[in-house]
Amino acid sequence: MTTLYEVHGTVALITLSNPPVNGLGYATRLSVTESLQKANADTGVKSIVITGAGKAFSGGADIKEFGSPKALQEPNLHSVILAIENSSKPVVAAIHSVCMGGGLELALGCHYRIAAPGCSVALPEVKLGLLPGAGGTQRLPRAVGVEPALNMIVSGEPVKSELLAQIPGQKLFDKMAKSAESLAEEALAFAQAIADTRPLPLVRDLPCKHRNGDAYFQFARNMVKGMSKNFPAPLKCVDAVEAATKRKFEDGLLFERELFINLMWTSESRALRHIFMAERAASKIPDVPADTPKREIKSIAVIGAGTMGGGISMNFLNAGIPVKILEMKQEALDRGIATIRKNYESQVKKGKLKQDKYEQRMSLLSTTLSYDDLKDADMVIEAVFEEMGVKEKVFTELDRVMKPGAILASNTSTLDVNKIASFTKRPADVVGLHFFSPANIMKLLEVVRGEKTAKDVMATVMAVAKKIRKTAVVSGVCDGFIGNRMIEQYGRQGGFLLDEGCTPSQVDKAIEKFGFAMGPFRMGDLAGNDIGWAIRKRRYQEKPGMKYSKTADLLCEKGRFGQKTGAGWYDYVAGKRDAIPNEEVVKMIEEHRKSLGVTPRKISDEEIVQRLVYSLVNEAAHILEEGIASKASDIDMVYLMGYGFPIYRGGPMNYADQVGLFNVVQAMHRFAQNPLDDANFWKPAPLLAKLAAEGKTFN
Repeated sequence: MTTLYEVHGTVALITLSNPPVNGLGYATRLSVTESLQKANADTGVKSIVITGAGKAFSGGADIKEFGSPKALQEPNLHSVILAIENSSKPVVAAIHSVCMGGGLELALGCHYRIAAPGCSVALPEVKLGLLPGAGGTQRLPRAVGVEPALNMIVSGEPVKSELLAQIPGQKLFDKMAKSAESLAEEALAFAQAIADTRPLPLVRDLPCKHRNGDAYFQFARNMVKGMSKNFPAPLKCVDAVEAATKRKFEDGLLFERELFINLMWTSESRALRHIFMAERAASKIPDVPADTPKREIKSIAVIGAGTMGGGISMNFLNAGIPVKILEMKQEALDRGIATIRKNYESQVKKGKLKQDKYEQRMSLLSTTLSYDDLKDADMVIEAVFEEMGVKEKVFTELDRVMKPGAILASNTSTLDVNKIASFTKRPADVVGLHFFSPANIMKLLEVVRGEKTAKDVMATVMAVAKKIRKTAVVSGVCDGFIGNRMIEQYGRQGGFLLDEGCTPSQVDKAIEKFGFAMGPFRMGDLAGNDIGWAIRKRRYQEKPGMKYSKTADLLCEKGRFGQKTGAGWYDYVAGKRDAIPNEEVVKMIEEHRKSLGVTPRKISDEEIVQRLVYSLVNEAAHILEEGIASKASDIDMVYLMGYGFPIYRGGPMNYADQVGLFNVVQAMHRFAQNPLDDANFWKPAPLLAKLAAEGKTFN
């Protein structure tokens, strides 16, 4: 059963029991209505309390039901709330820990509410591209006032119960419990005290007005429009709350429902719901059970105090885990520690970090020049130069000094983790942890699983990733893993577009208009064009048949490596990140085009976007087929969290699903006809061709 039913004297206690957050799925909804009927039929019961078991009152709707027949199956949440409102006996909601979404809507339908302090209260539907769909936009403004309610609904952010209780004239909470521990006892006593009070109060009957009505809602729309570009839900939230102030309650409810259903089918909401599920799915590894024992990680060692090493260290210091950084020279250590200090001091200056927290974090940091001092660390992460010979020296030393059972991790972004593991006598303890720069900010962590990496190592690093607030995605071993392997094809297309008639700024603007944080050429300048150059030189040896535009090589030969040299595809002014187009670069591209005998053509933004995005999709289909990624949604998470793919499009695989894989394949056949492109690459990956032919999707 997903609810528990007990009778305490004259009070029936209905406890939602659907872990982890007492989601209001079909079985729970049915069980609540049956329990209500039972309590109303029992002559010995005078009042009813609804609460939640474990660590939540209720986290709201069961997202797995969205878009499925179960979501519409009666009783839906509206019907449950109606049953509560129509109960002949008073119903008290005893709220604690988490009361969100449908959980808050359920509580608003009760006759009374008693809350424990420290409870997080929210209507977070906007984060899924929706608005509250079971009366939240109509009841909350009546309970706490129009402005506080609209702020909560548009932001989706949780507010603590004790703060809501302080709103003048609020009718959300009839009583605040002394503590979470005493809530049950106080709720039962309160239910007994109001058992005979009639008529039963309903939130729906409360007045709902704003003294400056039209002017306030116009102001709210202007504010929301500026902050919610590309997302339709926040503006619809304003419309729904305005309806609460201008329409009869039942009419407002119908209007809310209409907006909710329309939003449910928008591509933005589908993308956000996909991301919500994908993020949770990413932490699950098919052959590593959830109950796999984990190794204890109480201290970390980091090899290298450069940009990556310092950023990686900060993640662990922020989580309260001691870090020891190793460098070969004292000056390098001093430089690295100074950068970490500077980063923290900047946060203190901006008010994002308290001085005592900063000092506490720095006290967890120590340094050394000797490998022998790392022997007690539970996990070591190397962040040294991306060259196999350098990695070999490091891992040979780590194998010598690290204690048995310590995890040996490499921050490599492209190199073979199996080969790195072979430099040790304990390959089962070796794993790739590819952090993205800046490592203390970027959410993505690619966890690279070697052939011999132990299952308990995988379970441990996934748990550690959660602790340091990273979105971890598992990748198999291949050149570039998931993200960088795909970005190479994206970059190749960028180069071909230049050969055919585009300028760097035209390509960047087209893909940025599509929603990317930055285009391929601005991204190259940020990462350093010399990095791509080194990879291409390696490719010319390993894959002489692979076609590349030579423009990027010509750029690097001029020493234009990007932001770090003040000149790349664009020019940069010291201290600023603005990309300023450079005429010499455009001239260089035109001359190279001429040398190839190419007549430039006008290329549409649509073609630019399709070639860049579909190149990611086709390479990703190969990655899925080879088992490098276990599911399409993992690839979406890599691109959303690490490569600036637009959130409201849900990642490359989700976007391809929405466009239709048949349409993607048709476009690829067109691109294969282009003599200046790479016809071999545009042959659809077998998995993509198969899914398109069967009318199926990746996700």
